[in-house]
Order: sequence, then C-alpha cells, then structure tokens
Amino acid sequence: MNVSDGNAAAGNVVAALRTLLDPAAVLDAAETATRPAGIWRGDTLQAAALVRPRSTEEVAAVLRWCHQNAVTVVPQGGLTGLVHGADAGPDQVILSLERLRTIEDINPQQRTATVQAGVVLQTLQEAAEAHQLMFPLDLGARGSATLGGAAATNAGGNRVIRYGMMRDMVLGLEVVLADGTVVSALNPLLKNNTGYDLKQLFIGSEGTLGIITRLVLRLREQPQTHAMAFVGLDSFSHVSQFLRHMDRSLGGTLSAFEVMWQDFYALVTSPPAAGKPPIPQDYPFYVLVESQGADPELDPARFERCLAGAWEAGLLADAVIAKSEADCQAFWALRDDVGQVLNGGAPIIFDISLPITEMEQYTRALATSLAAQLEQHRLWIFGHLGDGNLHLSVQVPLADYERLRPVVEQAVYQPLAPFRGSVSAEHGIGLEKKPYLGISRSETELALMRTLKQALDPQGILNPGKILS
Repeated sequence: MNVSDGNAAAGNVVAALRTLLDPAAVLDAAETATRPAGIWRGDTLQAAALVRPRSTEEVAAVLRWCHQNAVTVVPQGGLTGLVHGADAGPDQVILSLERLRTIEDINPQQRTATVQAGVVLQTLQEAAEAHQLMFPLDLGARGSATLGGAAATNAGGNRVIRYGMMRDMVLGLEVVLADGTVVSALNPLLKNNTGYDLKQLFIGSEGTLGIITRLVLRLREQPQTHAMAFVGLDSFSHVSQFLRHMDRSLGGTLSAFEVMWQDFYALVTSPPAAGKPPIPQDYPFYVLVESQGADPELDPARFERCLAGAWEAGLLADAVIAKSEADCQAFWALRDDVGQVLNGGAPIIFDISLPITEMEQYTRALATSLAAQLEQHRLWIFGHLGDGNLHLSVQVPLADYERLRPVVEQAVYQPLAPFRGSVSAEHGIGLEKKPYLGISRSETELALMRTLKQALDPQGILNPGKILS
C-alpha cells in the first residue's frame, strides 16, 4: 500500500490500525501534527498515523500489518535526539513507545532492572535509588529521554569514563523485527558466552533493524560519597595531564571529567544564563571533575589530596571544591545548560570523538578554518573529554543557516579522517550525519551494515533512510 496516494489511503491506514489497537491509541495525521517534532525544534510531527501500543504483542501486531502492507514505520522514544533519527514523513507510520512505561522488576540481589522501552531515564534512576542502587547512565535530557531510545542510539552521557556507554549497561533485550517476529532475549546474567551476542545488533541501530520493547539493565551499588570540583587551567597540556593525575590518584573512583573551553564557560555563567561562575572567567579551560566512592571518612580527604597534588604540580590555575550536594548540582547545571547556544542565532551542533592527543591541534585548526570561511559566527566547545568526546556548537545567523550548514559540516568532519575520528560519539547518525559516515567507517564496514539491514528488514520498512541509504 502506498500511503502517499492521498488522504483516502492515509485514512485506510488509520482505520486498519484502529482494528488492531484501542482506537484511542491511534492518532490520525491531523492529531499527529499537534505534537512537537523534538527538542529545540519549531516544527511538528508528520505521519499518516501515530500508534501508541501498550505491549510487545501490540508492537508486533502493528509491525506485522505494516510489513504485509509495505507501510514504513518510524519508531520514536522521548524525541531528545539531535540528528533527525526519528523524523517521519506524511506517508509513514510513527510507532511511539510512550505507553510502554512500566518498570517490571528491580532485583537488588542480582542488581538488575527489567523495564519497558518507554520508561524515562530519570524514572529508573529514582526507582533504583530507592533500593540503594544506581543506574549510571546520565545525560541532560534525563527527564524525557527513554531507555529504549537510549539503547537504540547507544547513548553515552556524563559518566562514560567510569561506567561505559549504554551498550555496557544492557544485559538483555526484547526486540520486534520488521515482520512482527518477537525476539525475547531478556538475559539477566553478566556472563553469558553462548554464541552471537544478538542484543548488540540492535543497540545503536536507531530502530533500523528492530524495535526494542523491553530491556534488562545492569544496576550498580549507590555511591556513598560524591566529591566534585570546578577548576581552571592555563593550557590544554595541563588539562590532559590533570586527567591522568586524577584518574591515577583516585584509584578507580573518577566518574566524570567534563571540559569547557573559555567561551562556553562564559556563555553559561553570564546573563541571560542563570548560572553563576564558581571561579573567574579568565582561564582558557575549565574542568568539572567528579569522584564517586564508598568511604565517607576517607574519600573527601583523598579527593582534596588529589587536587592539592595537581596544584603542587602546577597543573591548576584555580579551583573550588563543592561543599554540599547543592554545590554539586549547581556545577552540573552549568554543564547541562547547553540550551544557551540557541540565544542569538542558529546553532549547528556536533558531537565528535578523537584522540585526546589530537584535540588541541584539531580545535585550533577548526577555529581558524571557520574564521576564514564565515563572516559571522560563534564557536563553543565542551564535552566529556575523559572519554574522548567533544561537543561543538557553531552558531550562524538564522537567515544563513541552510547555506552555511554544509560549509560548517565539512570544516568539522573532514579533519577527522586522517586519524579515523568519529563523526558521532554518542548522538547517532540519523539523517544528519549519514553523508559523512564514510569518514569513520570503511567501505567494507558499510557493506556489512547493508547486509545486516537486508537480512533483518528486506522490505526496508524500519526507519528507512536513517544511517544507510
């Protein structure tokens, strides 16, 4: 069925899907168009229909019908992505996981959580905390990002340096394939060496190979101590040396190492931003450093000794230590206030990764390149430097956005090629980064990806056009 044939065809899709689900769970095109398309966007959703199943079985029924009728499906979670990975067109069906929001089980002994894919990240964090446990994935969109979406995009966030990406926190998955087949591999074990690790096919696949409906996630013991500091540094060399010093001296408890270039720090600590500068705005680099431990007697003193050692080694120009949980939250609020890049123009946002040894040269060359090509722009740099991930925001005049976007993308992405840097560290590929995927992946790798897509979704109905053409 070709939904794009017109309103009648779209109406047929809505009518058919309403026979499979509660009719109220299926929105038509007009109802769908009342919903925002995502964060930091002014447009609304487009689709022939938006379906909101309540169970894996209902997801399977929808996909089975769409597969039989050659209707393409775009899965959506919390719509916090930044690469247009969940964009749909007027001839497609949106499958939203928003009603799959049950935490089915938290097992304190096994330290696992079994959840439906629509559970919001912060909801699980709070539920785990009630058991003196922690789900360590954390990011600025914690209040709206869903766990299924986090797995589908292999989300990273603030504490990858210690706990890894979402891929490292998923023990098992339940996935519905394009034809409605349910693959239930809800493994609760840390060690399960029984052939192919099938869940890894779907983590990071952005809904192009199957739709994740349930997950078994690894929880950790809740840290008993939380130490943080904000420091200013005079050179990038001192930043990289400070990272090694803290990682070595803290004995495995380093949990975050967030870096801000001076311009970004000034942006989030000056009006109209609500944040106040914990240290002056005079330094070229700033680091938010965090340690999570288990000894309330010894950990704070050890953290301060580590900072004192860095000071004595001449690595730090200034520092302030959080004295309360409120101080810690205020420090993180500065790092999370990325929305300030929206003020005064149109930001083009990137998340890349590259070797730490290349970062200073890369960022300096990028600033020079942009200055030579753009009459008016602003460049902000910040990120999870401890795991090699930088976020860049290049703000250009709104009127010039479409014309300048490809110029800026070339300036950001092409220099990554010589050292096989990644055009996406944690946001995924979607539509936005697809033209540049070859910078980070070989032709052989891309061919294998296409083979997997063809094997699992031969009709190409799942999130078509994302990642691969």
